[in-house]
This record gives sequence, C-alpha cells and structure tokens, in this order.
Amino acid sequence: MTLRKILPLLLLPLMTSGCLSTAASIVKAPFAVAGQTVDWATTSQDEADRNFGRKMRKKEAKEGRERREYQKRCRKYPQECRGYDGYQAATDN
Repeated sequence: MTLRKILPLLLLPLMTSGCLSTAASIVKAPFAVAGQTVDWATTSQDEADRNFGRKMRKKEAKEGRERREYQKRCRKYPQECRGYDGYQAATDN
C-alpha cells in the first residue's frame, strides 16, 4: 500500500474526534439543562437556613422597636402600663 492510501486512514480518527465530541455534547445537553432547572427550582437547606435567619432578625428588630416604644410610653405614663402585650417575634408565624 502506498502512503497516499494509508495517510487518509491514519488521519480519519483525528478528523472524526471532533464530531464525536460534539455529538456527545448534544446528547448531554438536555440532561444538563434539566439539572440546572431543578437546582433553580429547589431551595437548599443552607439557603433555607439563611432565609429563616434573615426573617427572624427582621422580626426581632421589629419587636425591639416596639418594646422600646412601649418602655418610653411607660416612663411617660406609668399609670397606663400593665405589661407588654405587643408584637413578639417568637410567637409570630
């Protein structure tokens, strides 16, 4: 066999490797998209904990503001104070 006949056969795997890689990428693409969609649609435990902590800090800040306002009113009008019955972050759902 001459070099002219052997050379194309030797180069064939190199020329088709790009096609195989592209074909593999095309086959994998729908699964990658589906996986990313699931990641976006669900909340991880870490993210849920972070969101809960943020929510509780806001509630506790609100309770602190209301309690300070209540104490201020009690100092001004002590006869009207019977105990704090305002917003409580721990009992709020």
